[in-house]
Amino acid sequence: MNPTQLYRQKHRTKEDVITNIQPESDIITPILAGEPGALMKQLETYDGLEGNRLFQMFTTRDVLDVAPDKLKIISMFMGVSERKAFKEGKIDLLPNHFSDVPKLLKQIARNPVVMAVASPMDSNGYFSLGTNADHTIPLIKEGATVLLEVNEYMPRTYGENQVHISDITGFIENHQPIPEAPATPEQSEKDKMIGEHVASLIENGDTLQIGFGSIPNAIIDNLKDYRNLSIHTEMIPEKIIALYESGAVTNENNPFKQGKMTATFAYGSRELYDFLHENENVYMLPVNKTNHVGQLDSANNLVTVNAAVEVDFLGQVNSEMVGDMYWSSTGGQADFQLASHLSDGGRGVICLHSTAKGDSISKIVPSLNPGTPVTTSKNDVDYIVTEHGIARLRGKTIRERTKALIDIAHPMFREELTFEAKKMGYL
Repeated sequence: MNPTQLYRQKHRTKEDVITNIQPESDIITPILAGEPGALMKQLETYDGLEGNRLFQMFTTRDVLDVAPDKLKIISMFMGVSERKAFKEGKIDLLPNHFSDVPKLLKQIARNPVVMAVASPMDSNGYFSLGTNADHTIPLIKEGATVLLEVNEYMPRTYGENQVHISDITGFIENHQPIPEAPATPEQSEKDKMIGEHVASLIENGDTLQIGFGSIPNAIIDNLKDYRNLSIHTEMIPEKIIALYESGAVTNENNPFKQGKMTATFAYGSRELYDFLHENENVYMLPVNKTNHVGQLDSANNLVTVNAAVEVDFLGQVNSEMVGDMYWSSTGGQADFQLASHLSDGGRGVICLHSTAKGDSISKIVPSLNPGTPVTTSKNDVDYIVTEHGIARLRGKTIRERTKALIDIAHPMFREELTFEAKKMGYL
């Protein structure tokens, strides 16, 4: 059959297409904007569930209301609704490095079913997963059952995120605006100072991995006069458009696809999605390529920028837990941090405000609290940046690290931190 005939044959109602999910099979959805909202919602009323599991990542929606014996929900990186549900014991969290998720799911998933949003089919019979390639494309290539939610609001992107009509089991059409990132808070003075510090570590010709939020935005604002930058990142952030328009980005040194920006997912506003639509300068890759340390070592002068909740005197970085609330997960931080060491001329940067809660708490701490996850280990840490400066920890001893971190802590906490360091024998 030709693509048009297959399209007619596989076009179903949501009630019908969801029946392809058999008891005790595992459902996998993409991260953020790639989640198929209508198909996921249909799971709440589908009576064919029994012992199924849903592996989701940073959902933008409320956690599904399904009995756990019918559908166990497992997050791989938590968003707002998942944090609350995890604390209440309604969902579970699977520890992972983002680069390893496809392999991990291949090992543990039973009869995997991938459900994803796709842009409309082209004349050759291909759908594009648009904002996503992530962990779902490798599973599709491995033969998972594929159920799509076709949506004309999903941008058509290029790269390794194309799915042919012959490889899917069924699809629905659901044309609704895809989720957009909430507006980023206005940059604070702290954000701007951190942005300037990080920009001082970046040089013309570097390849950048950078995320989203007020601090990354502040960094990008300081890069508009740079030249010949390449973008190879996990997530394409909103501010990247301004960096392109300034002429700073050429992607000439991108080893993954010369002349193109490479990434595994995108999340932002409609403006970002319009920028991505049929943009031949953007090339989407699965996360086991974008984040794989063994492939990233070919990128010279790789600068990776990530955020932290707190850092202790050893250089251990917690980016996952805020107080007693599990906040997110490891994501790609550890992947890119290690890759920056392997890169010729690479630099790994971890950013954080020096304080929290109205300057009442120091985020440079003597030691992480018991039970706090270590996102980046002391052996992999490189640069730590706060609004008060830059601490290069790589190659430094424990005592040297302690002093360097106290120097970039908020001045009101330096005496207390010095006292604790002496008590611990670090100074």
